Amino acid sequence: LVELGSGSSLKTRILLDHLHDPLACVPVDISAAHLENSAEELQAEFPLIPIVPWVADFSRAFELPEKFRGEKLCVYFSGSTIGNMQRKEAVRLLRNINALPDSGHSTTRGGMLIGFDLQKDIGQLERAYDDPGGVTAAFSKNLLRRINRELGGDFRLDQFRHVAEYNPGMERIEIWLESLCQQVVTVGGRRFEFGSGERILTEYSHKYTIDGFSQMAAEAGFQVSRTWTDEREWFCVMYLTRQKNTHEYENACP
Repeated sequence: LVELGSGSSLKTRILLDHLHDPLACVPVDISAAHLENSAEELQAEFPLIPIVPWVADFSRAFELPEKFRGEKLCVYFSGSTIGNMQRKEAVRLLRNINALPDSGHSTTRGGMLIGFDLQKDIGQLERAYDDPGGVTAAFSKNLLRRINRELGGDFRLDQFRHVAEYNPGMERIEIWLESLCQQVVTVGGRRFEFGSGERILTEYSHKYTIDGFSQMAAEAGFQVSRTWTDEREWFCVMYLTRQKNTHEYENACP
């Protein structure tokens, strides 16, 4: 099991509880220190399953530990992280995952278990990303707080507002930080002027249909094996397998 962006591995525990004799679990993340801590906790909970943390930027092509190359792989990409990528980026990621080497035999090859958010009522989406408790707004403005702390910026958080809007043409929620006045901000010794109402785009969150995501997966060389949704059809989990190519069987006959 190769988990991309494992973070605290909370969802991993649920999956490992239901797997039959997995060879190993390879959580992949870019933050080495956090990954090591999560892997140690995971290993303590699942002492019979080798937990092999692997530091990599999964948004780019990467390799797995050599000892697992050629084994049957299941890549696990939970949550709806793929929705934060533009379509070309999402297809590129899926292609990179498809390129990870496995056993190469149609009877033993693995696949990919992936979660993504489904399209739903626009008002409902916008309320979710601009919640009354201000949770998403605080998350959004934390970007400015980090710029101030890590890059020597002087953003005034009270002079920007969080805006969440659904773009129907692109089928995505767009998160913006909007300047409430004419102002000048300094970051790393450089000056940036903002007019009143001028916005900074900070995040995308694409929403899919099952058919639309299946088509995107097909462009990356995957086919849909299984699909699950919740009762309201707000979220989807798919199990994808590699498309069968004719060259796999060219040397199959004696």
